[in-house]
Amino acid sequence: MKIRLLLIPVILLLSMTKAYCDPPAGYNFVGYDEGIRMAKASNKNIFLYYGRYGCGFCDKTNKESFSDATVAEKYKNNYVLIYVDAEGTQRLTLPSGETITEQQFGARLKSLVTPYFMMLDKNGVPLEKIPGFKTKKQLLMFDEYITKEAYKKMPFASYMQ
Repeated sequence: MKIRLLLIPVILLLSMTKAYCDPPAGYNFVGYDEGIRMAKASNKNIFLYYGRYGCGFCDKTNKESFSDATVAEKYKNNYVLIYVDAEGTQRLTLPSGETITEQQFGARLKSLVTPYFMMLDKNGVPLEKIPGFKTKKQLLMFDEYITKEAYKKMPFASYMQ
């Protein structure tokens, strides 16, 4: 009985701690709400990275793809960068005005994997989404697909062929 009473505060404390997420080093990722505000102010599209701490494929994408100088230049210059933690409990305000948690955001995406990448317009409206590990070539093609507005004509999978 005494052990159970001692464990309650420990369990409560652990459940309140936020898991740290790990966006790629050297990029200026911001939270969802701040990113939406920045995109509207700068008239830029948004690149949203939905990941989680400890995700092997997030780490692989960060190390092998986001470390590329060309990828870094294009993504830093062309987009407002938003990172959403798949295990996070922070609340986000969607373009509709609805407020949900980062975890609920993933459920809305029907995201079963991390990383999960999305391009959004400056108002937060999704343009295209792609799940899973991406090579630097795929990330560069994703940038080209958005900047050339090919998303208006075809899905990204077709564009890659």
